Amino acid sequence: MYYKFSGFTQKLTGTAPAAAYNPQGLKVGMPAESPTMIFATPTKVVSEAGAPAEYMGANRVPDFQKLFQKADNVPVHLKGGYPDRLLYRTTMALTIGGLAYCLVALYIAAQPSRK
Repeated sequence: MYYKFSGFTQKLTGTAPAAAYNPQGLKVGMPAESPTMIFATPTKVVSEAGAPAEYMGANRVPDFQKLFQKADNVPVHLKGGYPDRLLYRTTMALTIGGLAYCLVALYIAAQPSRK
């Protein structure tokens, strides 16, 4: 049994094999034609494009690899020194403060209203 989606009933209906393999909107026997190019610009070869822009800074990747791969029993999120510690502690303080605020708000919301 072959099935096809009916646009009229919005359900699958039984159909012949030829109708099942020809979806709606496609014409049988018509070759697919590629659309014409509207903006046909010539492509440039890499050698014609010119030299790429050079980054003038030093390569710091080896330094970061040495820093983060050092076995000093410090978590990776704290290996950046004082700025990382400050950021971590600030984040933890804001998280604990937000949790306390949520708990107080829930406690206040749970109290019956006074009339």
